[in-house]
Amino acid sequence: MGDFDNKEREEVFSKKVRAGKRTYFFDVKSTRAGDYYITVTESKKRMEDGVFVKHKIFLYKEDFEKFAEGLTEVVDYIKSNQDVVEKRYEAYESNGVHDKVDDDFSF
Repeated sequence: MGDFDNKEREEVFSKKVRAGKRTYFFDVKSTRAGDYYITVTESKKRMEDGVFVKHKIFLYKEDFEKFAEGLTEVVDYIKSNQDVVEKRYEAYESNGVHDKVDDDFSF
């Protein structure tokens, strides 16, 4: 069964975004039929015990447009009804390589 599970969830592309105390992972995966889907994972270290807590959603291609429309609508609402100050996070180092953190999101 392990072989089937790996094939069903084959990772095609991944983007890691560090944002303060949280890290977001945007992963494109492939089903055994070759259809792509996205998993979005939020990871945050719990201060009281140092355990990383993860929350994950699955986004399927038939929902991409509606999801993007909804996300854009709520982000636009917040931007027009509250001051939004986007934080610029320092570059971080992983495996000895400096990575640039880009949080310039356009919605």
